[in-house]
Amino acid sequence: MTVSRQTVSEPRPVLPAVERTVTVRYSGGEQRHGPVTMGQANMIRCILRDDPTHINIHAVWPVPPKTGPEPVIEALRALVVRHEGLRTTFPGTPGGPPREQRVSASGAFTVTVLDHEHLPGDATVYAETVARDARSGRFRLDRDFPLRITLIARRGEPHFVALAASHAVTDGSALAVLREEWLALLAGDSLPPPATLTPLDLAEEEATPAGLRRSEASLRYWEEIIRTAPQAMFAEPGAAGTEVRTPQLTLRSRRGAAALARVAQRTGAIPSTVLLTAWCVLIAHRTGHDACVVAVPTANRFRPLLARSVNTLSQDSLLRLDVRQPSFDTLLRRAWGAALNAYRHSRFDSLALWDMIGRVTFERGSNFARDVVFNDVSALPAAPAAPAGSAGSAGPELELTRGPDQLLPTRALTFVYETDPLLRMAVWADPSLFPGAEAETFLTGLVRLLEAAAADDVPLADLTALTAVTGVRPVERGGGWLRVDNCWVSPPAVAESLSRVLGGVPVQVTVEDPDPDTPDGSGEVLTAWITAGAVPPTPEQAHAALMETLPGRPGLLAPHRYVIVDGPPPRAGGGGARLGRRILSEGDGRNRPIANDH
Repeated sequence: MTVSRQTVSEPRPVLPAVERTVTVRYSGGEQRHGPVTMGQANMIRCILRDDPTHINIHAVWPVPPKTGPEPVIEALRALVVRHEGLRTTFPGTPGGPPREQRVSASGAFTVTVLDHEHLPGDATVYAETVARDARSGRFRLDRDFPLRITLIARRGEPHFVALAASHAVTDGSALAVLREEWLALLAGDSLPPPATLTPLDLAEEEATPAGLRRSEASLRYWEEIIRTAPQAMFAEPGAAGTEVRTPQLTLRSRRGAAALARVAQRTGAIPSTVLLTAWCVLIAHRTGHDACVVAVPTANRFRPLLARSVNTLSQDSLLRLDVRQPSFDTLLRRAWGAALNAYRHSRFDSLALWDMIGRVTFERGSNFARDVVFNDVSALPAAPAAPAGSAGSAGPELELTRGPDQLLPTRALTFVYETDPLLRMAVWADPSLFPGAEAETFLTGLVRLLEAAAADDVPLADLTALTAVTGVRPVERGGGWLRVDNCWVSPPAVAESLSRVLGGVPVQVTVEDPDPDTPDGSGEVLTAWITAGAVPPTPEQAHAALMETLPGRPGLLAPHRYVIVDGPPPRAGGGGARLGRRILSEGDGRNRPIANDH
């Protein structure tokens, strides 16, 4: 396979010949207020917690040739009047996140104009950098206009609108709708009245009994996965920290697109499901899991009244795909239903969701890691632009391009921008887990898997054969790692962490057969044997202390049982953990006592 590799560096700063700020006043809307939507509440929580560069979003809109700055700005003004979401702020709530939204009838926003004598040859990349840089800085939810707009011009002629947006009122689909309408206004077209639910209308609908039942069903769906699925896909040596600086790697491939189309034609599946299934196969194969758990952001725009709403509707759907199937075609048929089920359960009360996650993970002794994200935006009306100079070209057979790093709270973030006539996708993979050229091997392996599935069904049961097809090898964890409760875990690391948080007392963690009295009698059990110090801890204290250390350490799983004993073991090894020692107390640490049968 011939692979073309390129490296794209950050463009050099371009100093504007003239920088000015235009204040744009608007009026004509309706003033309203009411509760926030579920999607807004979810994003507000993230905005208040996360780094702004992670949660704010951006877009670049090329300006049609021979368009002056006045029409560009007038079209923006019309959009603000047209869409309530762009006139929305969120008053603060003492002691908690905002729970109300207010829509203004009039107001003002600003446009920063950067007028250059010359633009660089990679003007699109420069505009992308301007938009991305505008994401830094937190939006003040109670007062800020939700768009930071920069008009990039050359000698007075606009070339790009580069904007950063608050995720509390927009998502990728909303920005695509705005771009479409903005271009229509610039072309002189009249826009029909919006046939969509406003954010306030949606909030009212969500508060109905049917809306509340839908949210409760989503919480039950998520809870089952959080309680039983792998807590992290990348639980392995080298996986550490809650934020990782990851380099961008972009795949552009005609071969990948052609193979994807042939698989879809051969199986009757839609290309997006084929690509998602292939991606899950590779992730599960690489990580050594029986299932792939992946966050798949969904637009939640299936209904006509939401399809073109300028609102933040996107929320995570959580997909668990069991890859223990005999062949790719069999898995593909199951993936379609699994994905639909995940999408159907992607509208929820985010505060209730995170309360549930906190409760369930404390009971399970796990830490839910959103470490794999797969975001297919290829169906949006305006996916991010292709690299400069590629427009109109057939595209490369297979090209891998390295881009700038980003600090991200994930270990494998994927954006799919285009699937036909070019497969174009970007991946940000943790370099500690994908060192050297392993990220490139992973993406070329995806193309190889698609090409194999395009020719015929691909067996999945033989891992060696799957490695031969894709070139992607399962991770080697080394000794001491076990799979317990569907999670890869290092018992020695659990013992070391528990000893450290308990002041250095000796701790052994053993793996034991399940208690036959448990509800299902299945699964191995981790037991921590803790030597009492001067003040022996209770099982509840030990569990609570260990749970504090779990974020950023996906190889840890809290023991199912804590046994406090009166002295160190007489000999090393798991068999010596229980010999010659008096048990002072024991329990699961979750405030559910275990009967002492010793």
